[in-house]
Amino acid sequence: LKQVAQLEAGEPLDNNRELDPIREEFFEIFRLFQIRRKDASDLKKEQQLDHLKQKRTLLTRLEKVVKEEENIGAAFTAFNEIHEAWKTTGDIPRDKRDEVQSEYSRLREIFFYQVKIYRELKDHDLHRNQQLKSDIVSKIQNLAALTSMKEIETQLKALQNEWDEIGPVTDGEWESLKEGYWTNVKAIYDKINEHYDQRRKVLTANIDAKKAVIEEAKTLVENSQELASVKEWEAQTKILLTLQEKWKKIGFGSKKENEEVWQEFRGICDQFFSKKKEYFESLREESKDFITAKQKLIDKAIALQGSTDWKETAAQLIRLQKEWKTIGHAGQRMEQKLWKDFRSASDVFFNNRQAHFEEKDKENETNLAAKIAIIDSLKAYQPGEDRKQVLADLKDFAAKFNEIGHVPMKQKDEVYQNFKTALDSHYSHLKLEGQEKETILFQAKIDTLKASPDAAKLIDREKFEIRKQIDRLKQEIMQYENNLGFFGRSKGADAMKKEVESKIKIHENKIEEFKRKLKAL
Repeated sequence: LKQVAQLEAGEPLDNNRELDPIREEFFEIFRLFQIRRKDASDLKKEQQLDHLKQKRTLLTRLEKVVKEEENIGAAFTAFNEIHEAWKTTGDIPRDKRDEVQSEYSRLREIFFYQVKIYRELKDHDLHRNQQLKSDIVSKIQNLAALTSMKEIETQLKALQNEWDEIGPVTDGEWESLKEGYWTNVKAIYDKINEHYDQRRKVLTANIDAKKAVIEEAKTLVENSQELASVKEWEAQTKILLTLQEKWKKIGFGSKKENEEVWQEFRGICDQFFSKKKEYFESLREESKDFITAKQKLIDKAIALQGSTDWKETAAQLIRLQKEWKTIGHAGQRMEQKLWKDFRSASDVFFNNRQAHFEEKDKENETNLAAKIAIIDSLKAYQPGEDRKQVLADLKDFAAKFNEIGHVPMKQKDEVYQNFKTALDSHYSHLKLEGQEKETILFQAKIDTLKASPDAAKLIDREKFEIRKQIDRLKQEIMQYENNLGFFGRSKGADAMKKEVESKIKIHENKIEEFKRKLKAL
């Protein structure tokens, strides 16, 4: 009953798959109910037409009594029979009610006037009838304030029957009463007709909206021929389900058209899901190979989950994850289970790795404190007059700094730069000259490079630059040696030759110095 109310109110049905069997049984019963309701409606129409025929027969009899019967007693007897038959005759079609009722009222009033019944009625009865009919006119007028059209129709019918049951009024009041009565009756019928006209427009608009949804669904089914992946099918399914929800929110149309568009829409949806079922059945065979391939990846991940080679194993697991993505879908039943197994094996390794590095971070914090202490000591160091002792002290600072392990990643560059700045500051204040200066400063440079978190990279870069310098010097020596062949035997040429030979000797000495630096590195 709740879902019937939702359907008739145009509200969306509860979307609970557990209710599907009950819902299917319900709609089978509901369809039988609709058929019976239609049969009842058709029977009602037939009965109303039969009642209309009966009332028109009664009108013909009443008109004959009015025109031909001169005996008052016989006229009253005939009238009472007609009146009783009129009251017991059921409803007639709404569009004929006003016409037939008006004719009956007209003939009835003529009858009473012609047989001069009003002469026998007392004046107070005439006035009482007048008051009763005035009250009915007021009640009919008040019907315009009601909002329920069904209630308006019911009350209007009852008031019209009550109007006809009331006897005549004085001649002087009849015309004004009758005019007020029919004016208000017509106004109410206009309101009723306007309501049903608007209702018909709403029903038509609802049918048009449902036809638009049907066109969207047709396009969806046509495009389903091009769908080539589970993801695409699920995306299109989501769109179709959205259209179904949209359909549920659209109100009802006229009964016949509503049933027609529903059958068409349902057929389109069935067609789509039938194609989807065919596609997934074809995938079921393919998914067997995918299951085997993914199980192999799971076995590899399980074999790696206990590894402590954090970098290489992480890279291998990432490669396995990328390979997993290239394998097709293993089917609705197995895909989630396989992925869960694969992910669980990977998580064991990555959780272990995280725990390891969290422990390392604790150690790194201790190292950070130790290195900061050395930097503070280096900054506070006051060098003496003995230069050799100062150099030994600075080398000792560098050695102690380098012996300490890694610090947290966020602070590594800052700590290195602070140490390098403090060390360079002390070396810059030493009075070093010549070869000694170059040797000591280069050794100090090596010490600071070793202290860097990127020591290997920086030392390789330094080696590369020195080799470039050596190659450049060798090229220049070759050029000088080639130039020597062009000098003749003259006093001026000998001077130039000695100058070139001197430059060659200087370059060779520089090359030897660079080689010593390479060896030191």
